[in-house]
Amino acid sequence: MIKLIRTNSASKDFAELVKHLDADLRIRDGDDHPFYAQFNKIDDIKYVVLAYSENEAVGCGAIKAYDKATMEVKRMFVPPECRGKRIATKILTELEGWAKELGYKKCILETGIKQPEAIALYKKSGYDVIPNFGQYSEVNTSVCFEKIISE
Repeated sequence: MIKLIRTNSASKDFAELVKHLDADLRIRDGDDHPFYAQFNKIDDIKYVVLAYSENEAVGCGAIKAYDKATMEVKRMFVPPECRGKRIATKILTELEGWAKELGYKKCILETGIKQPEAIALYKKSGYDVIPNFGQYSEVNTSVCFEKIISE
């Protein structure tokens, strides 16, 4: 059974999962990794969701304010050995619910074209592809998404 916990970036379990995420992204992104890494700092994220199975952290995700109406989904990760169990879907749903509780209207996110699992997750979860935003606007290896969570 998967248990979800709301916390923040001070969590040691979150930091450990992010280390594994960054190692995976370093391989997938190759020479582009330093560009992406600069936007993925975790030192002050207020809204983190961790997934646990039998007291072991098996997934994470976070949201941070992008503007007054929008939360950006960040640092989504489930280790390869834990995939296929809908953990990422549960984390994403919890993050969206939290954003809605905080009064936000939509969630946006960026992922890379070399992350087909992430792209499939977001499409399956009701996210629509949008023009690349912010620092990703001219990056052809990025795919950006949004989902309206509240009217």
